[in-house]
Amino acid sequence: MVKKVAILFSGGKDSCLALEKVINDKEYEVKFLLNVNVKNKDSFMFHKPEKELLEEQSRQLGLPLITIESEGEEEKELKDLEKLFEKVKKEVDGIVVGGIASSYQGKRIKKICKKFDLEFIAPIWDYEPEEVWEELIKKGFKVILTKISCDGLEKEWLGKIITKKELEKLNQKAKKYKFRLDFEGGEAESLVLWMPGMKNEIKVEGDVKSEGNYRHFFEINKIELIKKNEK
Repeated sequence: MVKKVAILFSGGKDSCLALEKVINDKEYEVKFLLNVNVKNKDSFMFHKPEKELLEEQSRQLGLPLITIESEGEEEKELKDLEKLFEKVKKEVDGIVVGGIASSYQGKRIKKICKKFDLEFIAPIWDYEPEEVWEELIKKGFKVILTKISCDGLEKEWLGKIITKKELEKLNQKAKKYKFRLDFEGGEAESLVLWMPGMKNEIKVEGDVKSEGNYRHFFEINKIELIKKNEK
């Protein structure tokens, strides 16, 4: 029997890779993308993407997006997540997450899933950091960084598509400055411009904003589509 699922979706590399894996797994049928739209840039639980980008990703993937707003305050944002799950609990059998190693997030989401009798599904849990990137690049994902919050990553990395060559440089920096290559510790945030299943590729333009020496943001001010026949 095929299980109907919703995916907790940020538009970043991990949730998009998890989405791609369940789409290609005959055991599951993806019904919804779910997002907690936090006002706080440094949420304890959630990656903060641009709402317009999420909506464009939803259109290009052909999957409905359900969002709920949150102040992003610790613990209170879990109540908001519960409200989001309540919206779909009667229509799905499980919740898919893009978590890799964060027990902080995993335990809390599992608890809410259990409350609503929903299966907790984590397709890339326990992946090695290199394994995540290698699979993304192999499958043709186009990923950029939109936020940097650690020593060793310069603001020039923002908005740059991570190719195999760029990944080698990124890996060298991760080893030198001791940050996780998959950014599971919050060192950076990412955005997927194209992945298998998208009708068209998303193109963005923006400006780099800095808060001190180690916090940089890519503020997107223009979103376009690259049609398949234009490539």
